[in-house]
Amino acid sequence: MSKCMTVLACRYHPDATLIEDYRAGDVICSQCGLVVGERMIDVSSEWRDFGNESDSKDKSRVGSAQSLLYDYANLETTTSIGKGAGALDELGKQKYNKKISQISSADQALRNGHDAIRAMAARINLTKKVIDRAFLIYKFCYEKKCLRGYSSEAIIGACIYSACRQEGSPRTIKEICDISMASVKELGRCFNKIKLSTPNPTAIQSIDIKNLVPRFCNQLQLEQEILIRKTAIHIAERANEVCNIQGRAPSSIASAAIYMACLAAHEKITKKDIQKSAGVSEGVIRIIYRIMLPHAAELFPNDFIFKCPIANLPML
Repeated sequence: MSKCMTVLACRYHPDATLIEDYRAGDVICSQCGLVVGERMIDVSSEWRDFGNESDSKDKSRVGSAQSLLYDYANLETTTSIGKGAGALDELGKQKYNKKISQISSADQALRNGHDAIRAMAARINLTKKVIDRAFLIYKFCYEKKCLRGYSSEAIIGACIYSACRQEGSPRTIKEICDISMASVKELGRCFNKIKLSTPNPTAIQSIDIKNLVPRFCNQLQLEQEILIRKTAIHIAERANEVCNIQGRAPSSIASAAIYMACLAAHEKITKKDIQKSAGVSEGVIRIIYRIMLPHAAELFPNDFIFKCPIANLPML
């Protein structure tokens, strides 16, 4: 089936360049001035500025971007407090102290969740991509009503934790607990409920140690950060293959690997320092370190230069 497409061109000068007159909506031949087309639609930005800023570069009148939380154009009606004589009582005080807003309770709950997620995510400097994902997860859970009975802190913390896992920038569950003021047990239950309720559970990625080690090393402010980071990642990956540490938390394995790499490189760091940056207790670091120590010769890279020989590594 053939399709016909009309191409504008001057009948007297088919090869001439056409000029668009945006003011009149006409297309004019540049050689003879013949109006080739009229009532053309201008799809460019507005030539006048309808915004609040006079120096705005994009003079568009289409409004702000659609909110991720609302299914409509984010429209609402708000009646402000009156300032005339009729709005004041005999003592000169406002008769009506509350603003009247035409917004449903469901939208108000979404807005409150939106503000809480943004405030909580700002404490650990999450990116906008992660925050938007957390908004969508929160909206999905609110509409499905799958998290009834849990505290708002645990719900919002679980949404942020799930968003971090989905966007490939994971945070440990203890980090989320510190900013949400929820217990690890309650937050873990909320996260499992979200994982079971989402239509695509495989989108929630497992925590990769490669993403945890650089962040922990950066918080420790090591003198040999690049060497320790590279060595700790290699130790953690090899330990998962040759040591019996399956089922251990990735943050615990990463902490023990960093501690072992620091000892071998003679970096002055303590288990307490690692505990503060990784949120892993000293006892857990000690247990995993003891499991990995007998296999230390197989864990380090071949080109690693030991400043403290394997035989001299402490037994703890």
